[in-house]
Amino acid sequence: MSSALIDRLIDVLGYPRVTVRTLDAVLLSADNTVLFFAGDPAITPEANDVAVVLPELIRHFDGRLRPAVVAREDERALQAIYGFEIWPALVFLRKDQYLGAISRIRDWTDYLEQIQGFLDAGPVLRPAQRIPILPA
Repeated sequence: MSSALIDRLIDVLGYPRVTVRTLDAVLLSADNTVLFFAGDPAITPEANDVAVVLPELIRHFDGRLRPAVVAREDERALQAIYGFEIWPALVFLRKDQYLGAISRIRDWTDYLEQIQGFLDAGPVLRPAQRIPILPA
């Protein structure tokens, strides 16, 4: 399930929709990318809040971040790579190197400080890849 606010990012603002197959091409096409993992807005309504804040963050960082929306059907596969636990999440990358992640909606100043910190510090080790445990 999606929402009008999340769809707007792709349909109106032109953010690319990232899948497992297109991830590398998207990451290598910009210096710094932020991937938006929305999840299901019916379960995590904060996803709509992040969908409103994300364009403002992109404007604030004036070309230093390229946004992309992770395709709903590939969110779990990509979540396993980046290791965050709480939805919605913004994952920041420099090319294919991990910078950090921010989950849930935050205060504006928290976003600005954390994102600037990611950009200044550069790549770090990403959290360990999650291996899903399935019931027997």
